[in-house]
Amino acid sequence: MSQKSMSQREIYFEIKQIGMYLRCTAIDSLTGTEVTVAGPVVRNPEQLKRVALQKLEYVLNKG
Repeated sequence: MSQKSMSQREIYFEIKQIGMYLRCTAIDSLTGTEVTVAGPVVRNPEQLKRVALQKLEYVLNKG
């Protein structure tokens, strides 16, 4: 999947704190594909969103 086609998709992010960790879930609006990443609560949530987006791109390109 090209970068252009990813930019045309709507991606939903959900960030939850679970104990000492932040859990970030990214969901593709077209396919419903969902990926989750986790990191320490002191990490910037924008960093987790970026990693979750990269993981989602990987999963969508893989299939």
